[in-house]
Amino acid sequence: MPVRIVSLAAHSGAGKTTLCEALLHHSGAISRPGKVEDGTTQSDHTDAEKAHGFSITTGVVRLSHAGTDITMLDTPGYADFVREIRGAIRAADAALMVVSGVSGVEVGTERVWATADRFNMPRLIAVNKMDRERANFSAVLADLRSSLPGNVAPLYLPLGEGPEFRGVVNVLTGETGDGGEVPADMRSVLKEARDSLTDAIIESDDDLMERYLDGQDISSEELHAAFLRAVHAGTLYPVIPVSATTGVGLEPLLDLLVTGLRSAAERGPTTGQDGQNREPTPDAPFSARVWRVSVDPFVGKLAYIRVYSGTLRPGDTVLNTSRDNAEVKPAHLYLINGKELTEVPELSAGMIGVLTKLADLHAGDTLADPEHPIEYDALWLPDPAHTVALHPATRQDEDKLGTALTRLMEEDPTLHFRRDPQTGEQLLSGMGDMHLTIAAEKLAALGVTVTTTAPQIAYRETIHAAAEAQGKHKKQSGGHGQYGDCTIRIEPGENFEFRSAVVGGAIPGKYIPSIEKGVQEAMGRGSLAGYPLQDIHVTVLDGSYHEVDSSDIAFRMAGGQALKNALENARPGLLEPAVLLKVRAPASFTGDLISDLQTRRARVQGMDTGGTVITISAVVPQVELQNYSADLRSLTGDRGAFSVKPHGYQDVPEHLAKKIIEERRAEVAAG
Repeated sequence: MPVRIVSLAAHSGAGKTTLCEALLHHSGAISRPGKVEDGTTQSDHTDAEKAHGFSITTGVVRLSHAGTDITMLDTPGYADFVREIRGAIRAADAALMVVSGVSGVEVGTERVWATADRFNMPRLIAVNKMDRERANFSAVLADLRSSLPGNVAPLYLPLGEGPEFRGVVNVLTGETGDGGEVPADMRSVLKEARDSLTDAIIESDDDLMERYLDGQDISSEELHAAFLRAVHAGTLYPVIPVSATTGVGLEPLLDLLVTGLRSAAERGPTTGQDGQNREPTPDAPFSARVWRVSVDPFVGKLAYIRVYSGTLRPGDTVLNTSRDNAEVKPAHLYLINGKELTEVPELSAGMIGVLTKLADLHAGDTLADPEHPIEYDALWLPDPAHTVALHPATRQDEDKLGTALTRLMEEDPTLHFRRDPQTGEQLLSGMGDMHLTIAAEKLAALGVTVTTTAPQIAYRETIHAAAEAQGKHKKQSGGHGQYGDCTIRIEPGENFEFRSAVVGGAIPGKYIPSIEKGVQEAMGRGSLAGYPLQDIHVTVLDGSYHEVDSSDIAFRMAGGQALKNALENARPGLLEPAVLLKVRAPASFTGDLISDLQTRRARVQGMDTGGTVITISAVVPQVELQNYSADLRSLTGDRGAFSVKPHGYQDVPEHLAKKIIEERRAEVAAG
């Protein structure tokens, strides 16, 4: 049976999972459609998805239509779960983009579209919710054309909109689904759409273009064949209006999934990082990518693979070429449909399968025939954008936290964990507040209870003027005493530098490293609020020593004391970490975003407008973004997204520094 693998992607709220459920029901795969709000859909079957009412993981569901097996990968709409979205796009051969007929293109649409562009993914576009009040197909179509790069054209037009949406008409043939007449008031619109689509098809085919310019006739059959070639090649993106609720448009959409989506064979060979190719045929050397990993409480670890070439059978030995060619020997192979696993005798090119109980498989790993090894590129995942501090509820939770986090990060490589060496906090980073909320819930399901807070800010101190000071350590208590004496100059400078300008043997060279060590130890606690010092250049100018009483420890103590004394006259100041923030949102929110950033002490670096979306770049103090994920969602109605990257340290304004220093001193005094 022919196979199609399609990734369903959308901005949250476009009705993607409801559409997926409607397609399953319309095709006869399920007897009745489930509801997202009831937690009864085939793809949203985890406890977390049922509790929250939206997709968190990628659901894998299957249906048959017109003699074709269609596997749909229902991805989350929240950008927080980007590893699920990108993994599914890499596993599929084409994408079905779902857009709301009311809201149109949103930032999530653009993000997924850009990912599909990166991997030359053919796409269909379903404009859903056409039965809703304020649905406007022509406005959404204009939005699609202005916001998304590529040749977007309607293959179907709606018969009515909103509650009057009752059918669709094929732009190429002029036929309605029920065989009825096209309304008279729609014929001019249909002709305009057909002329536009015809031009787009002809432009995609050099032979047709040449014949068209020569004045030759082009038959409807030739035009339709060229249309399918352009869609399969990803040079034309057809649009169809549908309603998942009423079922209008579902039959032609299913037909389009069969005829408009490319097969694995049409996708062509896959190329490894060293330039090797693998043909998508069952008799080629085996190769596959692990595109998703999950942990089932009953089955254990599940590794979802997309087989690109060859055939895998139970007991075959393959290499994990992403992990030093470690040998992998799956004992059982499965197909997955919703939450049901079905054991199969083999997985061959073009199939999505599941391997179980293989602890060393991770998302992005390549599996290959030992005789013909190949490694595919990684999944290309972004850096985390949001961080929280974890606080285990009990000592027992503390003891189990490390193991539970390891399990979570194996499943989700966009989660990062570290312990901050300055604050001592245990920090978990992810793509947004929703992502980390779900992670905390998963920890609880694993028996580890944690609370989360905004992380402490790792402030630093520095100096703004040069200063000189002496440090002398002298102690006599019978026998050998302790004596070290040095004079140093400190001055502002990038990073830390230490040098000696001692002449005439005032301090023996063997003690200079001890002075440096003492200075560095003292830099761990600044004079303002006890934060570490940075960006200081230190020069040893002079000093004295004692033949008997001088020692490494004495000069180490002298170096630390000299630094403390010098700080008194070096105009010490407080530094705070900053990040480079990039915010993407509809351009209509530009004023609100800029106003909000100004309240956060941001320095706007630039604005880039593309279509209806704007990207604002700004350097912002880290402390001002601790709740930004939720704030941005509220500010833009969940239509904004952001990323952050460390951007060094910057001076804290004096009025804020005074407050921070006072609070810090109070904390230290309180123990």
